[in-house]
Amino acid sequence: MNSAGGTVPSDLLEAFRSGERFLLSSHAHPDGDAIGSEVALARLLRGSGRAATIWNADPAPVTYSEVTADVPIHVGRTPPAGFPDEFDFAVPLECPRLDRTDLEDALRLLPILNIDHHLGNQLYGRANWVDTEAPAVAEMVLRLAQALDLEIDERTATALYLGLSTDTGSFRFSNATSRAFEAAAELVRHGARPERVAGWVYESQSPGAVRLLAEMLGTLELHCDERVASVRLELSMFERAGACQTDSEGLIDHPRSIRDVEAVALFRERPEGDVKVSLRSRGRIDVGAIASRRGGGGHRNAAGCLVEDRKDEQALMDELATAVEAATADDQSQSGNETAP
Repeated sequence: MNSAGGTVPSDLLEAFRSGERFLLSSHAHPDGDAIGSEVALARLLRGSGRAATIWNADPAPVTYSEVTADVPIHVGRTPPAGFPDEFDFAVPLECPRLDRTDLEDALRLLPILNIDHHLGNQLYGRANWVDTEAPAVAEMVLRLAQALDLEIDERTATALYLGLSTDTGSFRFSNATSRAFEAAAELVRHGARPERVAGWVYESQSPGAVRLLAEMLGTLELHCDERVASVRLELSMFERAGACQTDSEGLIDHPRSIRDVEAVALFRERPEGDVKVSLRSRGRIDVGAIASRRGGGGHRNAAGCLVEDRKDEQALMDELATAVEAATADDQSQSGNETAP
């Protein structure tokens, strides 16, 4: 069963009520929504007497270490102890495709409960809850807790607030809807600490992360009459900066802050030999569609994909520029129609 709205599907609720041992996961290189949702759901399940283990392919950003302090995350491709026999369900969070976890072959050994808010989710679970109107998966976990009548304590509420805040760009993005603010108010009533989350996100950067930012800004290029920006992160930059891969979290927001820039591409070289592309945009420019055509995915204004070489990078930049030019032409046409006598 798939739910495209705000109601938690009955088959998903039944699975959580009947199961006793849950394996939680999320996408590779987890962000704030992934980590906050996983940690919160693990705490909720454990608080109700169930067992919950988090297994991610990649480590959490070090800035979120306080969130994960009392909920250790099993990291890497080797399964946690007892897998798969000692688990009833696998619960991927925020993954439109199971291969986004980089653990898909293992996770398929368990019945899957799929909880996501991305367009184009492949509905790969035994039960699927896909709510594309949800501002963050953290907001969905909040509603799941309410539907299951699970107790939300201060640490759980703060973990969910982390997911909600980061996925809405601290309530700056277009998904900062009334639902986002209503969820934020509910979490604060449960003890969430917005000032603590702001400290993790904005005031907990490592020296390596700041040096990596300097390296990245040196690659800044502006295209399409300064409406499109691109930046790069090469493996050698991480080495010079003394930074780890998770230190790149949030760096794309800096070129995105440039006046008149409507779309940004960050090209990050990976140890595997390919390049991870992070895309951000404003308004009607649909970078999610651009990413999905390359096997990636995401949202209209925030998405990602992989490319193989500089030729693929240039093709992507050309498509991004075309999308920006088309949106500009549409805006000018509409403006002309509005002012015509």
